[in-house]
Amino acid sequence: MDASDPDHPHCDPMWQPMQDYLAGIVATLPERPGAILLVSGHWEESRFTVHDGERPGLLFDYHGFPPHTYALRWDAPGAPALGRRAAGLLEQAGCPAGTEEERGWDHGVFIPMKVALPQADIPLVQLSLRHDLDPAAHIAAGRALAPLRDEGVLIVGSGMSFHNLRVRGSQATAPSKLCDDALTAAVTDPDPASRA
Repeated sequence: MDASDPDHPHCDPMWQPMQDYLAGIVATLPERPGAILLVSGHWEESRFTVHDGERPGLLFDYHGFPPHTYALRWDAPGAPALGRRAAGLLEQAGCPAGTEEERGWDHGVFIPMKVALPQADIPLVQLSLRHDLDPAAHIAAGRALAPLRDEGVLIVGSGMSFHNLRVRGSQATAPSKLCDDALTAAVTDPDPASRA
């Protein structure tokens, strides 16, 4: 596939800095995580849902790409005990949650993880967003899951603030910058009133 192919921009050289970052991210951590809890922007449910299967398959939740992109593999083990623990922490905090083991990992999991962990040797569980995308509910979920960090679990949010692969170059620069600037301000401003 040609990297300049506008129908398949995941191969565009503009992604190289992100690939370089992901490829080195585990080495920058103070210690290697024992497991990963990954929240993907590509999975929404009516309540927070944790995939707690032993060996999840891949869910090719995209279309229009070359055949080889539907034969990708990333065979990391699941972490069922972590999945149940995460769902329990959410429930204890008043965030309705459940588990499931049928859905495969979507490309919000396996694409970045293939780059960050090509050896697929750290167990992983995937957590859905809530379909209503209620900010207060998601902040509460983050607080509920925070203790996992002290248990050797790396918590990862996967997704982009602007994800329209057909709009690129100067067409995307202005709206992307506005969105990224607002998002950066919202998550980095220490004053909660300013973030509202």
